[in-house]
Amino acid sequence: MIYERDKVDKKYQWDLGAIFADDSAWEECFFKTEERLVHIAEYADKLDDDDKLYDCLELSTRLSHDLGRLIQYAKMHQDEDSRVSAYQAMTNRAEMLIVRYSSLSSFIKPEISEFSKERLEALAKSKKFEDYDVYFKEILRSKDIILSKSEEKLLTEVGLFADTNSEVFNMFDNADIKFKPVKDDKGNKVELSHGVYGMLLQNGNQNVRKKAFESMFTAYKDHINTIAANYAGNVKKDWFYAKVRGFKSALDYSMYLENVPPTCYKKLLEAVGKGTKALHRYISLRKKALKLNTLNMYDLYLPIVPEQELAMPYDDAVKLVKEALSVMGKEYGEVLASAFENNWVDVYENKGKRSGAYSWGVYGVHPFVLLNYQETVHDVFTIAHELGHSMHSYYSNAAQPEQKAGYEIFCAEIASTVNEVLLLKHLLKTATGQFRQYLLAYYLDMFRTTLFRQTMFSEFEVLAHEKVERGEPITADELNNMYYELNKKYYGRSVKHNDLIRYEWARIPHFYNSYYVYKYATGITTAVSIADNILKYGAPYFEKYKKFLSAGGSMAPLDIIRLAEVDLESDAPYKKAIDEFSATLAELEKSMKE
Repeated sequence: MIYERDKVDKKYQWDLGAIFADDSAWEECFFKTEERLVHIAEYADKLDDDDKLYDCLELSTRLSHDLGRLIQYAKMHQDEDSRVSAYQAMTNRAEMLIVRYSSLSSFIKPEISEFSKERLEALAKSKKFEDYDVYFKEILRSKDIILSKSEEKLLTEVGLFADTNSEVFNMFDNADIKFKPVKDDKGNKVELSHGVYGMLLQNGNQNVRKKAFESMFTAYKDHINTIAANYAGNVKKDWFYAKVRGFKSALDYSMYLENVPPTCYKKLLEAVGKGTKALHRYISLRKKALKLNTLNMYDLYLPIVPEQELAMPYDDAVKLVKEALSVMGKEYGEVLASAFENNWVDVYENKGKRSGAYSWGVYGVHPFVLLNYQETVHDVFTIAHELGHSMHSYYSNAAQPEQKAGYEIFCAEIASTVNEVLLLKHLLKTATGQFRQYLLAYYLDMFRTTLFRQTMFSEFEVLAHEKVERGEPITADELNNMYYELNKKYYGRSVKHNDLIRYEWARIPHFYNSYYVYKYATGITTAVSIADNILKYGAPYFEKYKKFLSAGGSMAPLDIIRLAEVDLESDAPYKKAIDEFSATLAELEKSMKE
């Protein structure tokens, strides 16, 4: 039964009083911030003076901090119960204030970008500006690709419609696309949606899975020429921006913006490409385990071991997670315990509560975690995952000034995945029989969907962009065929490559945020090495991992990861991830033969 929020025990609710004591305190901060906001514009055209520059940056930091508090408090209260109109209104007001601030402060970076290299280098080394050294270094790094004022102004105007392709796809995919209803295994007609599709692919009736698959991809097939033209426009936009900045490819430009060398992306494609034989073995095992004459693409999400319900109350799940993560030592364990004991976590579903899970925080206040806990294996892993994000934020905020505490997306999924791997290996220490098989299969599917599938997506993006960069047109047929051939390469001969799978690329929203999905694959690659090192070397290695957790955004992403002794420009972490997958597969194969 789902209760109203006031029926949920307070010890299982987060305490947002750590951000603002109450709504009145939020209102007071809102009006003070609104009054101070206009003062940022007083520094326009005055940043040549070091004192004015420092005061401007400090005011900008303080305003950004308060805006962060305002939006977090309002939005998290809205997430508690979306039906409460007061928090809907507060969220909208905070969002509008953020937009206003962005407009008023938009002069800062362009004005600083006009400083000479010598001055930027001096500012980056200055004791007075030490909290802003990364900020100046990033501007200095980008100076070579900054164009003239008139050209930059023109590019800013282009930005008004540059994301149209993404907006068009999102509108089509969330509002306009229509799927043919399907019947479930009880003969009931089910309206298909993206969420329902995921559930139907795990239905035990193969005909239900087939009909859901056909309904989903036929809808994209029916609009494939329009979707292809829209995606081609997005790829051309990427190439346009890369060319005008002087880059040889859209990939090089995208990686430059992240301060990650393209060699990292290419190393991923090369290493995972070599590791597809292990994935082919797993697909073959799936076919045998499911006892199917023909394994179809729509059979790949059906569990090969019946899901094991831990039937574990939340407090027991917390105890389990704390035990699994105790390998990271006393300090980590004490902070983790504090998260559970001091109302960082909002645990149970209630009427009107936002679905899913997340970790969110603002500098100066501990992170918060939203859950919707059910007594399933997946939900136990979600606790470990989200607390991994929170602990990463906690350590970064504790070690870094606010200006350097935020970590890049490239690093964001590592700590959360480390926690999942450590939990899984903790469970495997004592798991036997079908539960052990379930955990092994769970781990293999984590690799399949995160390492292999996201790398396949990444390779598709490269092929699509390279066609435009060679001056070749992109057509629906070419995109379909490229994706179909990649599907065969990654999944092998044990599965039937149903013709409709060639249209799967057309439903991936991340393709409109080009060269993004590879971060999922590098994230799990890094996490596997870190988790293995923690288990092998204990406290001495954790001190190195702690440096990673504490680095925030104080260094380039690959240098931060190297603090944990993982080098994504070398072969070692990719080989380690593929070997881990292969070893897990070998154990499951052996277990299923016995």
